[in-house]
Amino acid sequence: MSFGGFYSGGGSGDSRMVVADGSYNNMSMHNRAPISQPQLITSTIPQPIYNSQSLSLALKPKMEGLGGIGLIGENFEGNIGRVRGDGSESRSGGSDNIEGASGDEQDIPAGPSSSSRSRRQKYHRHTPYQIQELEASFKDNPHPDEKERLALGKKLNLENKQVKFWFQNRRTQMKTQLERHENAILKQENDKLRIENIAMKEAIRAPVCNNCGGQAILGDISIDEHHLRIENARLRDELSRISILANKFLGRPLSSFGGSMPHGMTSSNLELAVGRNGYGLNPMDVGLMGLDYSNGMSNALPLMSPSRPRMMAPGGGGGGMDMQYEKGMFLELAMSAMDELMKLGQINSPLWIANMEGGGEVLDLDEYLRTFPLCLGMKPHGYVSEATRASGVVKINSLALVEALLDANRWRDMFLGMIGSSNTIDVISGGTADSRNGVVQLMQAEIQLVTPLVHARQVRFLRFCRQHAEGVWAVVDVSVDAGREGATRRLPSGCIIHDMPNGFSKVMWIEHTEYNENPVHNNYRPLLRSGLGFGAQRWISVLQRQCECMTTIMSPDAAIDDVLPAVGKRSLTNLAQRMTANFCAGVCATGGHKWDVISDSSEAAKIMIRKSLNNPGDPSGGVLSANMSVWMPMPHQRLFALMLNEELRSQWDVLSPGSAMQNMIQFSKSQDPGNLNTISLLRANGAGGNNPGQNSVLVLQDSTTDVTGSLMVYAAVDVQAMTVVMSGGDSSCVALLPSGFAIVPDCMAEPKAGGEGGSLLTVGFQILVNDLPSSNLTMDSINTVVNLITRTVQGIKDLVRSNQQGRQISS
Repeated sequence: MSFGGFYSGGGSGDSRMVVADGSYNNMSMHNRAPISQPQLITSTIPQPIYNSQSLSLALKPKMEGLGGIGLIGENFEGNIGRVRGDGSESRSGGSDNIEGASGDEQDIPAGPSSSSRSRRQKYHRHTPYQIQELEASFKDNPHPDEKERLALGKKLNLENKQVKFWFQNRRTQMKTQLERHENAILKQENDKLRIENIAMKEAIRAPVCNNCGGQAILGDISIDEHHLRIENARLRDELSRISILANKFLGRPLSSFGGSMPHGMTSSNLELAVGRNGYGLNPMDVGLMGLDYSNGMSNALPLMSPSRPRMMAPGGGGGGMDMQYEKGMFLELAMSAMDELMKLGQINSPLWIANMEGGGEVLDLDEYLRTFPLCLGMKPHGYVSEATRASGVVKINSLALVEALLDANRWRDMFLGMIGSSNTIDVISGGTADSRNGVVQLMQAEIQLVTPLVHARQVRFLRFCRQHAEGVWAVVDVSVDAGREGATRRLPSGCIIHDMPNGFSKVMWIEHTEYNENPVHNNYRPLLRSGLGFGAQRWISVLQRQCECMTTIMSPDAAIDDVLPAVGKRSLTNLAQRMTANFCAGVCATGGHKWDVISDSSEAAKIMIRKSLNNPGDPSGGVLSANMSVWMPMPHQRLFALMLNEELRSQWDVLSPGSAMQNMIQFSKSQDPGNLNTISLLRANGAGGNNPGQNSVLVLQDSTTDVTGSLMVYAAVDVQAMTVVMSGGDSSCVALLPSGFAIVPDCMAEPKAGGEGGSLLTVGFQILVNDLPSSNLTMDSINTVVNLITRTVQGIKDLVRSNQQGRQISS
């Protein structure tokens, strides 16, 4: 039996009312029938009544008028009514009956006699793992059915009754906390109105003349003027709050934007909107709300959070939310993330340990936890931390880089092969009129590693850009969907940019994430832990390589003699980059295409298919993608150079069986003449043809490499289409089905079989299996693709083996 509330009066014999959630038959505990509505039972309850801070209710047995019923309820909140200090009743409005307790609650046997009340069962303490799993299940579904409770109890070694009681108590606790918050807000609003009312009455009693400053006759000042004065005072407080926010958020006061503060305006005691009423927002609450922005900001529905009040719609229905309040929380989270990024970016900070390849650093997590609060809450069970820092000189100035980072499409192109897709969901703050300073955007992206054995990281985050000084900018990202199950948690990460005199920039990149390592294949776990997979070193390396490519291609000396004009070189580069992006999307199943998985095995090829219809740059029909990742006993940069050898290509490439590729055009994407970042146009002659032009196939090839990995992507292209592209024509309509491979270091602590280190090779093919998107896929097509990729991988293995044997003989 549970009680919804009670009135506690004065001395003995006072009349009191008890609201009961159950009905009585002859007022007996053993024979009661359920009723749908609470009833008010008027009785005379003898004193004393014992109250506690945890809303406990203990009434002595044998109460007059209740047939000797003894009521005991300990440590429950929500369904038990509680009396506030002014004697009025407060009720949570919950509908859950209190049937028992679990976890940290006591299990108390119900009984009509005081002797049964005295017999209490032992405490049942849940383990931290059980509590964590129960909390995770509660976030997904606060009202599990019988089947879900049985499954959860079996998983956690708990009885169904314990699971049921835990969920009831958790729901009650959340409702009670929410009610407390709402009551506190209403109470403070009420106090504010009372103070304003008193001030208005005092002003009416003692009016002051505007001209002489003496006491005025009451009729000289109208009620409307008093209202205007009060409204002016409110507007001054509001302007003061905005000025404080602008000073904190944009780095300079509001008066620097063309306006001036009213004369005589003083600072207000009111707090910022994001922390009003004494309940400031912890940035962790935003990260744990689990907002759903699948249909944009306007349709976002937040999960209930104990520290976040329920926002009512303008019509009072409670179905919407205050978007200004929501944006205020985002701004607070963005500013907190920016402060953390700047502290992490301090030179010679004890937070960082220099023990990574390429001059990178890793974060001392113990020191970090002692220095910073938990921005997104506790790290989920099974997650691992990845925190790295790296610096480098980039051939781009700070303003151009900031503009590229704030444009979703340019950001994706800037990190070619690393960003599968990206888009801006909403602009929280547009910054100032003449600068990108203060811009806050809500974005989402797919960050990928080119292999089928590591899933792309889908992140939804805030991006905040701020100018700290002349030529010094910082851009920080922080996740807003950290509460979503399986989501990668991106803690404050980003870059600090310093302009250099030669037009370049010195960029420090900081990347701090927490991710679930269980789905990652064992071969790739060392790579991810080192930071070369998704860490700061990779972000810096890709940024340097792409900026150097753009600088080289756009230079006035871009023309290659008289063969390829500068405009043709740029058009060919655009086509090669689109080819590389399509290849990476085909391996990682990203880029906005819907891929249906046919076969997925870590030891064999992963087969996927998508339907292409009226897509510019794609042939119409069913496109089959086959990908396979294997370990190779050769360092990744030496393996990449071996694969680029045109004379040895016929040993593994099906497009050039028995004959070497002929290099028609090749130009570097770097100003370093020995760099392997090149774009080539090759020709493969068919076997048995005496005429060099007979049965010839043109192959466009894009080669990319840095310390974190290498890519070589190629595709057969139409001769007439390439003639148009090389003359500077539009390349967006050239149909491509790319194939290629990606190589990354294995980052093993000890080389396998006593070798000199190995690498991880991913081979991928995209093939048009039929001309009609509605056609069904046949097993013959699947077998053909599987045989093709198997033969290619075996050919590369044979090439590596023969090369190693030749090196041993020569040595």
